[in-house]
Amino acid sequence: YLRTFGIIEKDIGGVSVQELFGEAFFTRELQESVISCLQGQVVHVQTKPNNGKNEHVNWNITLSPYTSYGGEISGYVIDIRDVTQEVELQNRLKNAQKMEAIGMLAGGVAHDLNNILSGLVSYPDMLLVNRQTDDPMTQPLQTIKKSGERAAAIVQDLLTLARGGIGSTAPLNLNDIIGEYLDSPEHREIIREAEGVIFSVKLDETLGNVRGSAAHLTKILMNLITNAVEAMPGGGRLTVTTENRHLKKQLIGYEVVPPGDYVVIRLSDTGVGMSPVELGRIFEPFYTSKVMGRSGTGLGMAVVWGAIRDHNAYIDVTSELGKGTSFSLYFKVTKDRLPKSEDTTADNPKGNGQKILVVDDMEEQRAVASEILELLGYSVDVAPSGEEAVAMCQQTEYALIVLDMIMPGGMDGLATYEKISTFKPGQKAVIASGFSDTSSVRKAQNLGAGPYIKKPYSVNSLAKAISEELHSA
Repeated sequence: YLRTFGIIEKDIGGVSVQELFGEAFFTRELQESVISCLQGQVVHVQTKPNNGKNEHVNWNITLSPYTSYGGEISGYVIDIRDVTQEVELQNRLKNAQKMEAIGMLAGGVAHDLNNILSGLVSYPDMLLVNRQTDDPMTQPLQTIKKSGERAAAIVQDLLTLARGGIGSTAPLNLNDIIGEYLDSPEHREIIREAEGVIFSVKLDETLGNVRGSAAHLTKILMNLITNAVEAMPGGGRLTVTTENRHLKKQLIGYEVVPPGDYVVIRLSDTGVGMSPVELGRIFEPFYTSKVMGRSGTGLGMAVVWGAIRDHNAYIDVTSELGKGTSFSLYFKVTKDRLPKSEDTTADNPKGNGQKILVVDDMEEQRAVASEILELLGYSVDVAPSGEEAVAMCQQTEYALIVLDMIMPGGMDGLATYEKISTFKPGQKAVIASGFSDTSSVRKAQNLGAGPYIKKPYSVNSLAKAISEELHSA
């Protein structure tokens, strides 16, 4: 107690308990416990010190009665233990358990949800084949497709938060990410609700490239812009800028940014700002200063932090109550060039009547895959289960199998491919899954299966994967 409050021992001689703790603290936290203690009970109280300098300190206070030689209760003993570390460990364990629960939830729904979303991605993509860019239906179809892709990205976002990792990365330019997001339906919805908020965008045309995941970088941008807008309920200004920056020495801010060449995104608002306590907890999972169920779940900023970590990037945050908040994101520059963008109107690799078996437990997914493959010039059979796929492969020679990895209630994709490989070693296969690139996928590939594509897939991604596998040695 003396160490916590910086009190010298000689200064507390003759001081009452009420005076020592403060009248308000004693009344609120200890008075009822003292009454119970003087009736013979041992009472435990977990609380925080009653001063503004030790808001993160946690105490366990034990009040024990002591008796005189005659057995009468003469008073009580107060034992104060600093349990701050124990409480922090308990909170971390609770957060870890929450994240594990999210991971189980996300894993359970990802497969089925991505299968459902396939219709929103694959069918518009099919309709875009051979359609001219000036066709009046091209833009609406592209919008539907992008909406489906963004919905699928939300599922992946939960998986990323729960498990870490962003999968594959590619060279990209953050100006392009910002431009595409600012033109998205999600941002237009934010603008409609942001009364009195002025958006200012200043992008460096000489901006360098970085390596990353476009979906996760878009999520970072969306979460930060959403938070900024919500921090300005009475209006204000949100400024988004990009720049190249060379750090000759480390930058010490919210975290330490090492020397090097960076691309920097800065988002600054003139909103309500944050207190030091809020700033210190802003990236904690499930921490939110918003009303739960209305504008926040407490996951948004945790996703930002996790995605920044997964990109080996850094974040600096400054905030002042009543003046606003500024986020600066530091991404390492790459010399890799941008890949050529996929042209949805370009010809996809076509088949020549080769016989392909689609194995999937979802009827809708079998229908989508069949129509795409027939459009590409293949002959298609379908199997609703691993067991039926094995039986069909014993009777028919297939040039390739499009194989779903997760099929509840029977043989999964790995078991199916293992069984087929016993009588048709080297069977060509493309693995498609609505979940993620798991150990089962890698085991199947070690047995001889070919590329993995994630559902919902586009016409182009399926066409390329099949063409690649058919022409492999």
